[in-house]
Amino acid sequence: MIGMTVLMDVAPVGGAIGVVAGIVFFLIFIAVAFIAFKLLKKTVGMAIRMAVVLIILAIALFGSVALFMFGSGTTPRPRPTPTRTR
Repeated sequence: MIGMTVLMDVAPVGGAIGVVAGIVFFLIFIAVAFIAFKLLKKTVGMAIRMAVVLIILAIALFGSVALFMFGSGTTPRPRPTPTRTR
């Protein structure tokens, strides 16, 4: 039971790892969109190709922004007021 709890306790992606993951995620999806555009060249019309590419790029944009936001850090915690003054 404790082993399962340890596996379920996953920290959010933070710091530079989240920013790099967002950038890599976006670049991978740009490559996928380019490959899809080239593969659909002879089979479908230009409007359908552009729609497929725009859907892939929208997924890439929203996913990379989400990872970038998780990785960019949080607001610092407020410091407690001192109990004794000088």
